[in-house]
Parts: sequence; C-alpha cells; structure tokens
Amino acid sequence: MSNTKTITCNNIVKITTILIIVNFITLVHGASKVPCYFIFGDSLLDNGNNNNLNTQAKANYPPYGIDFPNGPTGRFTNGRNMADILGQLLEFDNYIPPFASATGKEILQGVNYASGSAGIRNETGSHLGNRIYLDLQLQNHHNTILRMVDLVGNRAATNAHLNTCLYIVGIGSNDYINNYLAPKHYSTNSLYTPSQYATLLVQQYGQQLKTLYEDGARKIALFGLPQIGCIPQELQKHNTRKCVDSTNEAIQLFNEKLKSLVTDLNTNFPQAKFTYINMYSISSLMSTLSFLNYPCCKISTTTAEGQCVSGQAPCHLRAAHVFWDNFHPTENGNIIAVMRAYNAFLPSDSYPMDISHLIESG
Repeated sequence: MSNTKTITCNNIVKITTILIIVNFITLVHGASKVPCYFIFGDSLLDNGNNNNLNTQAKANYPPYGIDFPNGPTGRFTNGRNMADILGQLLEFDNYIPPFASATGKEILQGVNYASGSAGIRNETGSHLGNRIYLDLQLQNHHNTILRMVDLVGNRAATNAHLNTCLYIVGIGSNDYINNYLAPKHYSTNSLYTPSQYATLLVQQYGQQLKTLYEDGARKIALFGLPQIGCIPQELQKHNTRKCVDSTNEAIQLFNEKLKSLVTDLNTNFPQAKFTYINMYSISSLMSTLSFLNYPCCKISTTTAEGQCVSGQAPCHLRAAHVFWDNFHPTENGNIIAVMRAYNAFLPSDSYPMDISHLIESG
C-alpha cells in the first residue's frame, strides 16, 4: 500500500510540474527565439534602474532618449541601447523591463538589472553616488526567482524555465574608468599592477558567474571590455587625439583573462554554455574612424562629468556619430556592436561562439 501511495505521489508531482511548465509557455507568449532574457551590467545596458538613485550616473533627462519612442527613460544614449537591440533580434515583443519597475508576469520573460557606474568590485563608482554593483544585481536576480516561484508555485518548473533563458553580462568598464584609472578617488592603482588588478577582477567575476550558474543560468554571453583608451573621455583626459595605449593595454589584460575564464567555466560546468564577446575587436571601428570620436551632445564638465548637459540640443547628424557622450555609443554604435555579437563578422568577434549559436546550443 505504501509503495502505491509513493508511486501516486510521484506521478502527481510529475503531472503538476508538467502543467506548470505548460503554464509558463502560456504566460510567456510570443515567438521569441528564447523564452526569457536576463541582463546584468553597467550603463551600456542600464534602461532605468538608476533613475531614482542618489547618483550622478543617471540619464533620465533630455537630450538622452531624443530618438527613443518614450523619450528619456534612463538609457545612456540617444535611442536604444545594446540590451534593447539584442532583445529585438531575439524577437521579443517588448523591451525587457528594468528591475526597478518590473512587475507581475512580465518577469517571466526577463529582467534588466544593469546599473550605471556599477562594477565587479563593490566600491567601483561610489564617488558618483549609489549604484547597483554586480553582487547586488545577483541578489536582485535571486529575489526575482523567488517571485517567479510564487507566480507558478513550483521551484522545479522555475529552474527548468531559467535553464532556457539567455543571460548577458556586460560589466568591468567602470572598474577601470571609475576605479583603477581614477586615483583621486581610489587606491587600487597604487596597490596593484595592471596585471594584478586584472587577475583580481576576473577572480571575483568568476565567483559571481558561478552564483549566476547556481541560480539556473545555462546560456551566458559575457561582453568583454571595449577600447576604453579610445573613448572621448580618455582622449580629453590625456589631451590627445590618439588612443591611450597604456589604458588599452590594461584593458586587454582583463579581456585575455576573461577569455581564459570562459574556457575554465565551460570545462567545469559542462551543462552550461559560456561565450565571450570580443568588444575590444568590435569597438576597433570607433578608434579607426577617429573623426567619429567626437560626442554628439554638449558635455558637462561639472556634475556628471562626461555626460550630456541637461536640456541642450545634441548634434543633428546623429547617424554619423559613434559616440553619444564621452562614454557611451549612439544608437548606431550600439547597433554595430550588437549585430557583430549576435552574428560574428570575424572569427575573433566571439569565443567559442556568437550569440545566435549560443541560443541554439543544447
């Protein structure tokens, strides 16, 4: 009799799990290429999480969003950011909502946790004010998972759903711009050589990615760092029109170690697929076309240094500019980057695969 009860209970659990998975399919409607999409990172991906924070790193004022349907939303560009464009390539009907405002069943399709000035290291960007550093973004994701369980009533089905999602992480730029390269505010530059610092960053990043894996992530795209030595802010800081080699060399040390980390993660977690997007190579277009290295908007030199001055009209020929302000690409710059991340133009654009192949992998 006890065996019969056990079999019956097991069957009930299996049937319940199947019904909940079917419920997920119903709730997450549409024909997107993946059922869900989660975003972690900094201002290159932030779509409004910093709006209500006490920080200089926010973009919820004009001229930001001048080409976005809803105007200024907190995206650090004139139109769509990279997360938005990738979401459209994945054929989502709507933009993935920021964690700050995500509600109800929409979290089943994904959440954007990215935060301007955030870094791998918790102190990064602190001189600008509050920010949601990567450890906090991961905690927010864990809280989202608990909300998802409440929606469907079953952790097993939630995990099965999370296993099918695409996760992108684009972080680390601020650990240089707003930490290692800012000795006025941080001591890391005097404590570590560029190689030591890159090693520390990637070690911490590796632990954070393991946390993401433990929370169900199985398809993860890691965006490497672009040529920070070529952004307008660095050129202005060093009073040059040429890319700052010392900065780019430090960035490359990080990228090389991150690529090696991807190899290690794929070896140690064979159930998952990690891939590296070579933003350094992809962003080389921005450095070779030096006449495009001028920002489109008028730049603030006081509060929110390097960002657009509030209310000032930007350039008219935005399509001819790669940079929107002193740090962030225009929508066109974002399109160029995402198209190559999704479908690699060169073999060096991604390792071991681009995002289009990542989402198709088993």
